[in-house]
Amino acid sequence: MSRIDKLIQQLCPNGVQFKTLGEICDLVRGNGMPKTDFTETGVGAIHYGQIYTYYRTWTTKTISFVAPKTASRLAKVDPGDIIITNTSENLEDVGKAVAWLGQQQIVTGGHATVLKHNQEPKYIAYWLQSPEFHSQKAKVATGTKVIDVSAKSLAKIRIPVPPIEVQREIVKVLDTFSELEAELEAELEARRTQYAFYRDQLLTFTERSVRWAKVSEIAMLNYGFTAKAEERGDFRFIRITDITDGGKLTSDNAKFVDTGGGASDYLVERGDILMARTGATFGKTVLIRDDNPAVYASFLIKIKVNRNEVLPGYYWHFAQSSLYWKQANSLVSRGGQPQFNGNVLKDVWLPVPPLEEQQRIVSILDRFDALVSDLSIGLPAELTARRQQYEHYRDRLLTFQETI
Repeated sequence: MSRIDKLIQQLCPNGVQFKTLGEICDLVRGNGMPKTDFTETGVGAIHYGQIYTYYRTWTTKTISFVAPKTASRLAKVDPGDIIITNTSENLEDVGKAVAWLGQQQIVTGGHATVLKHNQEPKYIAYWLQSPEFHSQKAKVATGTKVIDVSAKSLAKIRIPVPPIEVQREIVKVLDTFSELEAELEAELEARRTQYAFYRDQLLTFTERSVRWAKVSEIAMLNYGFTAKAEERGDFRFIRITDITDGGKLTSDNAKFVDTGGGASDYLVERGDILMARTGATFGKTVLIRDDNPAVYASFLIKIKVNRNEVLPGYYWHFAQSSLYWKQANSLVSRGGQPQFNGNVLKDVWLPVPPLEEQQRIVSILDRFDALVSDLSIGLPAELTARRQQYEHYRDRLLTFQETI
C-alpha cells in the first residue's frame, strides 16, 4: 500500500468530498493588458496567451512585466493563486492553468480568471489537466470559432477535495514525473537547436559556388480550392491547420471534400509542396510524402518544383531554414492579416547545387529530422512514453471515491 493510500485510509476512509470551484475559490476575472503594455522591467505579468504557449503547470518567474501604474488597474495574483484561461480557439486550450508560486504579487489581464483559495496550488493545477475537468468544461463551453468558459461557469465545476496532506503527497509524485518529462523536453530542444544549426550550415553557399535562382524559376505555383471542409468525402482536404510547426502533415482532426465542384482540379501528388500564404502561420511549408488522394485549401499555395533542377525534399528543408525565413519575414505584407502570396514567394532566392549534392544534403537532414521528430525512435519516442506514463498516474491519483 502506497503512502497516499495509507493517508486516504486514515484521513478519509469513507471517501473524498467533492466541491465546486466556487466553494473553495474566489474567482477574480482579469481585464485589459494587451501585449503593448509590456515593459522591460516592472511588475511581473502573465498574459493569457502565454499559458498556452510557454508556462507549464506552475512557475516562479514571469517572462513579461508591466509598469507599476498599469499593474494598479489589473487583476492581482498572489503567491499560491492560479491563473486559468477563459478563451481559446479550441476546447483543448480553454481552461489551461498555471499556478503562481513566486514570492511577489503579479498581475494578469483579460481572458483569464484568478483562482484564490486555501488548497495546495499544484494539486488544483494538476487536476485542471485531468480528463474529468476536460469533460466538465466541455459541457459549459460556449462558442464555435472562439471557445469561452466564463468565470461563472468555472465556479460550477466540481473538484475532489481530499485533505491537504493527501494533496501534497499526490503533488510530490506528479512533480517527479513532470521533472523527468521536462528534462527530456530540454534535451530534445537542444537536439532541435543542433539540427537547425547543421541545416543552416549545409544550406550556406557563397554566391559564386552554386547557381542561385528565384522560386519562380524552379517551380510552378498554384492557389488552392475554395470549399467547405466536411467530416467525410472522397478527398482529404488539407488546410493550413493541418501543417505542424515542424512542417509536417498531421492527421488530427482531418477533414474531407467530395469530388464535385471541381475539387479534382486541385489534387496533390507525392513530392508536391504546400505553403500557408496568409495569417500568423504564413510561410509554413509541408512536403507531401504519400499517394493518398487529397486536395488543398485556398489559403495554401502548391509548389511543384522542376525535379530536373530541385529535389522536393531539398526545397522542403530549405523552407525550414534561416535563409528562407529571413526572406519571408522581410517580404511578407503585414497590413492586417500577414500575406505571403505567390507574387511574393516567387521572389525568394534559393541556392541550387547539383542534384547529387542536393541528395546528399537531404539524406543528412532527413536523418537529423527523424531524430527530433519521429515518434517511434529516440528521444521523441521516450518523451511520448514518459508523457503517457505521467498522464496514466495523474489520472489514477486524481480519481477518488466521493463521500456518500
